[in-house]
Amino acid sequence: EDQSRLRRGHGAQNMALVRRFAFNIIRAGRGKRSIKTTRKVAGWDPAVIAQLIADPVH
Repeated sequence: EDQSRLRRGHGAQNMALVRRFAFNIIRAGRGKRSIKTTRKVAGWDPAVIAQLIADPVH
């Protein structure tokens, strides 16, 4: 943890940007599911991740 690259330079800002990007994709493509459920389902099934990335506003 002490050697974490996220704590050096702009690592924290870059990860915050990636995190926001991911949440925006989830928020746009979740349909009737909650964000929590969409994240869980996407973690279980890579096809859901592919669908969210390919067509976030279905």
